[in-house]
Amino acid sequence: MLQQTQIPRVLEKFPQFIDRLPTFQALATATLEEVIAAWQGLGYNRRARFAREIAIKICNEYDGVLPSDPDALITFPGIGPATAGSLSAFAYNKPVVFIETNIRRVFIHSFFDPKEAKVHDNELYPLVKAALDYDNPREWYYALMDYGTMLAKQGKNANRNSFHYTRQSAFEGSDRQIRGVILRALVQEGKLREDEIKKHIVASNQASCEYDRLQQILHGLIRDHMIVAEDNGIYMIAS
Repeated sequence: MLQQTQIPRVLEKFPQFIDRLPTFQALATATLEEVIAAWQGLGYNRRARFAREIAIKICNEYDGVLPSDPDALITFPGIGPATAGSLSAFAYNKPVVFIETNIRRVFIHSFFDPKEAKVHDNELYPLVKAALDYDNPREWYYALMDYGTMLAKQGKNANRNSFHYTRQSAFEGSDRQIRGVILRALVQEGKLREDEIKKHIVASNQASCEYDRLQQILHGLIRDHMIVAEDNGIYMIAS
């Protein structure tokens, strides 16, 4: 949930989600529609599908227990090096070196000239490894991320000097927003024709969505295994 979502929103949604799907087994056996319904309000709904697929993999291959090895975790859908490292560090207190946005901000702010641009993460890994508290990495990473958050609130976003920095596109009127409207409508209605989906988009006052754009968005949702289309042009959440 914390991937690309602000902490206050996660603090609100996490208890609700866990109340509905409290275990890996519950998540693995839920339908994708049920998981997306529980996920509503967090955005980036592919993460809901990844979460369900992760739960299925954990139940089928790891006896229902999250592995602690980041090399194993990185093989799970939707989990990259940063998430794998953070899971190992926070869930199991393992001294794993990883970099995410707040860690990156702290180390660029602390060790690089503000005028220096395009700092690659490969330059940061040795610094993070040297500074890591190997006795209590969990608390150390907590503090590091809090410090990074504080710097951001002070307007000191050293991440702009990162080689990996990209400015996030506006959400209002975006394809991401329309994808969310479509999935929310399908969760509410079960099945919809294309013209009915178009009415939901118009009613949401999110953005204009002409035929070609809607087709592209629908095909993207199908490609991402979020929805399926039946032969009669009816769309529904994938199973």
